[in-house]
Amino acid sequence: MNDGHTSDDVSLKLLDELMREPMITQRALAARLGIALGLVNAYVRRLYKKGHIKVKNLPKKRIKYIITPKGFTEKVRLTYNYMYRSMNYFREVRQKIEYTYVKMQAAGVKNILLWGDGEIAEMCFISTRGLPLEVIGIVGKKKIENGFFNQHIYTKDDIDSIDYDAILVSSMDEKIINTINQSDISSDKIYYLWRL
Repeated sequence: MNDGHTSDDVSLKLLDELMREPMITQRALAARLGIALGLVNAYVRRLYKKGHIKVKNLPKKRIKYIITPKGFTEKVRLTYNYMYRSMNYFREVRQKIEYTYVKMQAAGVKNILLWGDGEIAEMCFISTRGLPLEVIGIVGKKKIENGFFNQHIYTKDDIDSIDYDAILVSSMDEKIINTINQSDISSDKIYYLWRL
């Protein structure tokens, strides 16, 4: 996502937090949002200047943030934009999964090992329904039996003992991608969603 979306996402999260807890400190906001304190201050100032929030000084150097009607309208707009981008993102991922599955079937793949155990892996797993493909396991950080849609979660050290036709990289985490690229796995057995 580009910087404009990131800015909108931070503003939306900030408005959400201020609605939930109007007397929160900027330090607590920074911790909850996972951004620098100075950045929180800049966003609060921007929201204030645009008329989306009011700041009320309280005794003992405390501050209360009040969302204005204009701020509520902005929050609705930001929420709509976030949902729209999210739906488009999931639609694009779904299309990439379907395209990759067509390529896998054309190559004679039947048994798939998913590498990554997050939301993309869930979409990959669900997308196999009705197809002549079977997810036989997932490679994740910890070994768990029947942990992901009743599938075994293996570690990278278990791969040599698993009988699979192909690996579908179901993560966009650079560490995972680097681990796969540095492995001894034949590159013709690895499918990437974003390298179409």
